[in-house]
Order: sequence, then C-alpha cells, then structure tokens
Amino acid sequence: MTGANNLAADQALDFDAVVIGAGVSGLYQLYRLRELGLKVRVFETGSGVGGTWYWNRYPGARFDSESWTYGYSFSRELLDEWDWEEHFAGQPETERYLNHVADKFDLRRDIQLNSRVATAHYCEDTRSWDIVLEDGRRYSTRFLVTAVGVLSAPTMPRIPGVESFRGQSCHTHYWPKEPVSFEGKRIAVIGTGATGIQTITEVAKTAGHLTVFQRTPQWAAPLHNGKIGKDEMERIRANYPEIFARCQETYGCFIHATDPRTTHEVTAQQREAFWEKLYSEPGFGIWMGNFRDILIDRRANALISDFVARKIRQRVKDPAVAAKLIPKNHGFGTRRVPLESGYFEVYNQPNVRLIDINETPIERITPSGIKTSEAEYEFDIIIYATGFDAITGAFDRIDIRGVDGVSLTEKWQDGPQTFLGILVDGFPNLLMVMGPHAGLGNFPRAAEYSADWVTDLIRFARERDLTRIEATAAGAAAWTGHVIEASEGLLFTEVDSWMTGINRNVEGKQVRRIMRYSGGHPKFRARCEAVAADGYRELALA
Repeated sequence: MTGANNLAADQALDFDAVVIGAGVSGLYQLYRLRELGLKVRVFETGSGVGGTWYWNRYPGARFDSESWTYGYSFSRELLDEWDWEEHFAGQPETERYLNHVADKFDLRRDIQLNSRVATAHYCEDTRSWDIVLEDGRRYSTRFLVTAVGVLSAPTMPRIPGVESFRGQSCHTHYWPKEPVSFEGKRIAVIGTGATGIQTITEVAKTAGHLTVFQRTPQWAAPLHNGKIGKDEMERIRANYPEIFARCQETYGCFIHATDPRTTHEVTAQQREAFWEKLYSEPGFGIWMGNFRDILIDRRANALISDFVARKIRQRVKDPAVAAKLIPKNHGFGTRRVPLESGYFEVYNQPNVRLIDINETPIERITPSGIKTSEAEYEFDIIIYATGFDAITGAFDRIDIRGVDGVSLTEKWQDGPQTFLGILVDGFPNLLMVMGPHAGLGNFPRAAEYSADWVTDLIRFARERDLTRIEATAAGAAAWTGHVIEASEGLLFTEVDSWMTGINRNVEGKQVRRIMRYSGGHPKFRARCEAVAADGYRELALA
C-alpha cells in the first residue's frame, strides 16, 4: 500500500482507534490517542465513566494505594488543582476525580456510554477490526485498544437457588446507585476477599444482624487511613515529582520499597520491632516494604505469617472465631493482601456471626435465605462478595477473533500468551493496556506507562504508513517463557488465587496459570523500552 492508499483506506473506516473501557486506563489512553490527532471512540458498558470506580460502589469501597500516588501524573495543572480528601480515597471521591478528569480534558465527546462490546473480529482484507455492540450497532477501526481492567468481570457463586431469593440481593460489583439501608436488617455476606472485608466492616456498623459466610480467610492488615488537611495537601503537591519518581523505582509502583535485609539477618527482637512498625503504618508497607525474602523463603514467610496470626488473635476476643479467621492454606503476602479498617473487631460484636462453609457448606439459596448442611437462615439482604474472573475474564466475555477467525479465548485456554502484556500473535492491531503478563502494581502508575507505550507504537506506525502491527509467535513465546521464569521460586505460585488464574466459580479456571509478570515494574519498563529503542523490529510490521 502507498501512503495515499493508506489514507483512503483509513478514511473508509469509522475510526482510527477504538478503546474498550472508560476507566482509569481507558480515559488516559483516549487522551493520549487524541494527542496524535486520531479519530477515537471509547465504548463503555456503564452509564458513566470511571470503570472500577463507577461499578464498585458497595459500602466501604476504597483503594489501598495512597491517593496521591494513585492519581494521574501526566498533567501538572491537574495535580495542582485536585485536593485529595483522604490518604486512601473512597469510591465516591475517586469517581468524582475521574469525572473531573473527563470534564477537564473534554473526553466525553469521544466516549459512548451504555455500549457493551459483544464481538471484535479482525478483517485481514482491510487490516481493520469489525466491532459489534450488544445492541447490534457496528463499527470499523484500524486499531483496537483494550482497557478492560484486571478485576472487572464479576463472578457469582455456583449455588443452586440464587434466583429464588425474595429479599434484596446483589454482587458487590453491581451495587445499586440508590442508598441501601442495613438498619435493623438481617444481612448475609458471602465471601471474605478484599471486597468482602470492606463491605463487612461497613455493614456491621448498622446491621440488625450480620452473618458472614467464609470459605477462605485472608491475611488482612490495617489500612490506617486518615484525612488530608490543607497544609499536608500542599506538602504532597510540592513533592509530586519525588513521589512519582519513587513509584518508578519500586517493584510494584507503590511508595513502599522492599527492605534490603533478609528476615534472619536481624535478631528476633529487631524483627519483631520492624514488623510492629510496619503493622502500625498506613498502606502496603507490611507487604511491599518488608524483608526481601518473605515471599520466597518458607521459613521467613512462616515467621511473618505467625506475627500477623498473633495480631488477629489479639484483636478477636473469641479464640475459636480468631482461629477461623487465620488462613491455613497460604502464607502472608502470597495472595494480594487486603487492607482493612477494624475488620477483625467486627467479630467481637454481638450482632455478627461467622460461618465457615468448609465445615458447613451452603447447600442452596432459598426464597427466605440460605440453607447450609447444618441449618437454615433467614435474611432480608444477601450480598455476594464473590470476586472476579480476574485478568483474562473481561477478554473472555467479548468474542475476540484474530486472523482466520481464531478465538482469543481458545488461544489462551492453557494460559495467556502475550508479548509484553500488550500484543498477541495472530491478532494484528490489537493492543492491550494492562493485559495479561504486563507489569502489575499500583494500577494508574502501571496503566499510564502501558498506555504511553501503546501510543508511541501507534505514532511510529502512523508516521511510516504501517497498517498492520503484530507480535511474532517467537516473540510471544519468549515473553511468556520469561514471565513464567520470573515467577519461579515465588511462594505465590503455589497458592490458589486470582493472581494464579484460579476461580472455582468459572468453568476451566481450576488449573494454576502464571497470569502476571513478577519481575517488578522497573525490569518490565526496561524490556519495553528496549523494544521501542530497537525500532520495534521484534514485531511483525507491514
């Protein structure tokens, strides 16, 4: 194709680029692609922008990254005008922030709400993607960029009778926009993952009676949230360059850096004092800023697990209940650590009961409540805090087909294969922001980098009249192999969790897979930058 022909071909398409999702990564990707002068459309399932922070409005929803490390870093003006109210912002504040961003940069004119993408098929003849929405509307685009999130495909438990319940019920992800009152009501929460922990802590404050159904207890640690005053916000604002530089240096893009010492390098007294300090500080320090061997050395992990177990026993008055809340099947930090604000103390309240469904499984949901193998319970409200089909789940819910009609779900049935978590061989012009095997961590820090890399690649292609960008099979195999290699020796690989692709509520998700890159974000960026610096010669370009 000549440059003139390329231009004519592009003009025949509806868009130069389509982005799926108007959350943290989708909003920023739209901003960057518009800078290139492209005709872009974002398709968003929800009726508002914000992604995770639009959907997850359940009680207590908030993030565990420090607010001032979570916001976008690309605009000094945005940094100067936005005051964070709390160190760890709740859902309403974060949703307001993302709406402010959408308004400030006039992003809404290119965002189509209430538009769920049903199918995306690649057309080799035109080197473009054919997009069909759930309502039948159809669009064509040169580049398809997915910004679908890591935890955005909610899963319900496979329990008979869910539809039969006559009271109010919902999944935490689909929480209603109108307020829900728990005052004096009998509430059930199924699930004690991160969303369950936040929901339970909040609901317990006003519920008439709360029953928690737990399968897998979590190693949760205190969040230590607090308000941000005017003076403190000014200090944070003055330090933004240093804050973002720090996030670039650390393994997970948080402000917390791994301690260079090993657990057994120090005395027992020093170790205990260090852990007490971490346990009393805000945020992920106890997970991301701990001794460098706690996630790879069994003895070290057993010691930190024992420390956190002792904390749970101190905080929960009934020893039998405390024992149920202490994980037995995984060590501290081998799953993503939920941060909490008084979660364990909830179980000291007379209006809260914990039921271990390993001992007495749920048999069915009934019209009036929940029946276990031991008893039948009546409830006014059932809350499903049963999590997500993580990382690949949002891709699986769209019929994505590449060259020769090959399905992405089928291609990934034995685990994802990608190049840098951004490209997939056999799926030209498909670019993933925060796809499987990308550098995970403090989400906006990692997503900004991913979107920047995608933008630079599209700029490179446009400047050279390239209309087909694809990973090679060898490149994808090499990166996937490197991702698997980088996880070797890490204790998390021996644990069932969303980070290893396990979800008992989803068919075919019962085998552990390596779903994320564990080499740390600095190494991830170095590899991505090397590919770009070499003129993207590792890709198949035409």
